[in-house]
Amino acid sequence: MLIARWQIDAKFGQKQTAIDHLNQWIDTIAPQIGIRREDGRLMTGSIGAREATIIHEWDVPDLAELDKAWAALGKIEAHKRWSTELEPHVVSGSARWKVYRVL
Repeated sequence: MLIARWQIDAKFGQKQTAIDHLNQWIDTIAPQIGIRREDGRLMTGSIGAREATIIHEWDVPDLAELDKAWAALGKIEAHKRWSTELEPHVVSGSARWKVYRVL
């Protein structure tokens, strides 16, 4: 099993709006690529981490399943619109993926 972690930093004063957008994505777009809310979690910086950091991570069985999900995202018009709506609330260049293997 793997954990796929997507991390962004919200602009000052925009963290809750960015979190709201991520929750919308989890409820409307994630199910279209086989990701259920209970498969993942949202986290934000608290102590020893940037307060502006927002992390969405979810459990995936393997890299093939993750690749399948990423490929499907590019074909979903709602995801493209969502990305455009999220962008003004995020620090440019802060988005990144990390994938961890569960032992």
